[in-house]
Amino acid sequence: MFNDRSASHGDQVISTWLHQHRVGVHFCIKVVAYTVILLALIYLYDYNGVNGGHFIYNEF
Repeated sequence: MFNDRSASHGDQVISTWLHQHRVGVHFCIKVVAYTVILLALIYLYDYNGVNGGHFIYNEF
């Protein structure tokens, strides 16, 4: 039913699409990566452990 020719055509279509939209795809990947990092940092900053840790510069 399927042959190697259809698989290579599909790969060619995907390759062509990625080549044409390379900048947009890279931008989207970077946005997702930086968003995940930012959310992780916000989570870690807001996280209160078992003892409810205090801000390090409260004594000044």
